Amino acid sequence: MKIAFWFRRDLRYFGNEAFIEAVENGAQVALFFMCEQQWRDKHRMAPIQLDLIKRRVAYLGNKLAQFGIKMHIEVVDSFSDIPARLQAVCASYQIEEVYANKEYEVNERARDSECMSIGITLTLFDGDVIAKPGSVLTKNDEMFKVFTPFKKAWLKLFERQQFIIPRWPLEDKMITALRWSIPECLIGDSSSIKWPVDDESLAGVASHFVATKCVSYHAQRDIPSIKGTSGLSPYLAIGAISVKQLLAEVQCHYPDILQTPSREEFTWINELIWREFYRHLIVAYPSLCKYKNFNKKYDAVMWNEDEELFHAWCRGETGYPIVDAAMRQLNQTGWMHNRLRMIVASFLTKHLLVDWRKGERYFMEKLIDGDLASNNGGWQWAASTGCDAQPYFRIFNPITQSKKFDPDGDFIRTYVPELADVPSKFIHFPHEFITLASSINYLPAIVEHKEARQRALDAFKV
Repeated sequence: MKIAFWFRRDLRYFGNEAFIEAVENGAQVALFFMCEQQWRDKHRMAPIQLDLIKRRVAYLGNKLAQFGIKMHIEVVDSFSDIPARLQAVCASYQIEEVYANKEYEVNERARDSECMSIGITLTLFDGDVIAKPGSVLTKNDEMFKVFTPFKKAWLKLFERQQFIIPRWPLEDKMITALRWSIPECLIGDSSSIKWPVDDESLAGVASHFVATKCVSYHAQRDIPSIKGTSGLSPYLAIGAISVKQLLAEVQCHYPDILQTPSREEFTWINELIWREFYRHLIVAYPSLCKYKNFNKKYDAVMWNEDEELFHAWCRGETGYPIVDAAMRQLNQTGWMHNRLRMIVASFLTKHLLVDWRKGERYFMEKLIDGDLASNNGGWQWAASTGCDAQPYFRIFNPITQSKKFDPDGDFIRTYVPELADVPSKFIHFPHEFITLASSINYLPAIVEHKEARQRALDAFKV
C-alpha cells in the first residue's frame, strides 16, 4: 500500500512518530496544504506566525529532499477545498493511505471527517499531546473541570514513564537526494527572522534552557525584563518541536521529575500540563472553539462596547505603564511575556470591562505563538468565564503587579521610552510626577483603579 504523510501543525521529522511510522512503511511523499486565506481571515493568524510557518516548511522541504522524500505543497483558499484537492493528489501519486496527526479544533475535525467521507483512507495519530484527549477523566468518566485533579490524574498515567524519542529511520541510509526549490507560496515577509527554524538551533534552545534555566524557572518566569522563560512557545505552536521531546530532554537531567512534582524544576512541566488540559477541554467542549463562555452564567455580563477604550489598550496607551509596555512589546515583537499576558487580559476584561473575545482575537492576530486552545483558555481564565478560572473578584492591580514583577521599571523603560527618565519610585504610576515634569509626554490613566475594580465587581454579580 502506497502511503503519504500530511504535515499540519507538526512541522518536524525528528520525533514525529506518525511521520516516522509512515516513512518506515515506505512513504516517499509528504503533503502540506497552504491555507493562508482561511488562516488569516477566519483563524486570525498573525502575519509573523504565518511567516514562521512558511520558513519552517521551506526548511523541512529541503531537509526531507535530502532523505529522498518529496514535499508536495498545495495552495487552497479554505479547508472546504482540501478534501477534493487531497483526493486528486492521492490519485496523481497513486496514494492509498494518508497518515497525519490530529488537530483538535472544530473546523479541522470537520475537514478530516469530510476527507474520510469521500473515501480517503486517513490514519490519524495524537502527536500534539502526551495523553490522548478522553484518556484523563474523572471516576465518572467525565472531563475534569479543575486543573489540579487533572494534573494528578495525568501524572498517575505517566509518572513512571521514561520518554524516548524514536530514531529517525533514514539517518544512516544511502539515499539519492531530491532537488528542492522553495515554491513562491512559501516566500514570506521575513517578519519572524529573529526566530531560527533549523533543527540544530531549536535543539540548542531546548537543551540550553533545560540544562541551565529550568532549575530557576520558578523564580524567574514572572520577571519580564530577563530571559527567564524557555522561548519555545512559537515552536510548540507550529509543532516544530513536541511536548514529548521536551519531556525527554528534562528527564535526561532529572530522571524522576514526574514523580517529584514538588521540586522547583517541575514548575515548567506544570505549564506543559496546562497545555494538555486546554487541548483536552476543546475536545470535550467544542463550543470553546466558537468563542463561547465555558461558564454560561457569565453570558449575562454586560460588556463595555466603547471601541476607543479597546483600541487604547491595543495601542498600549492606557496610562498604566506595565500594561502599555506589555502591549507595545506584543505590537513590536509578536510575542509577550506570560505574566504580562495575565496582567493585560485582566486589565481589559476587568478594568475596562471589554469582552474577552476581543482581546483573545487581538492576541491571535499578533502572536507568533498563537494557539487557539491555550489562548482561549488563558483569556477565559483571566476573564473568570472559563474552566477553573480565577474568581471574578480577583482583579489584578496593575500598579501592584508592576512593582512586584518590574520593581526598577527596566521592562517599562524598554517599551515606554517616554518614561525613561522617570525615577523608579514613580514609574509604576507616574502621573503625579509628570505634573511636575511637563516635558514628559505620557497619556493620563484611562480609568481609575478603585472605580474600575468596583464596576467589575458589580458587573460580574450576575
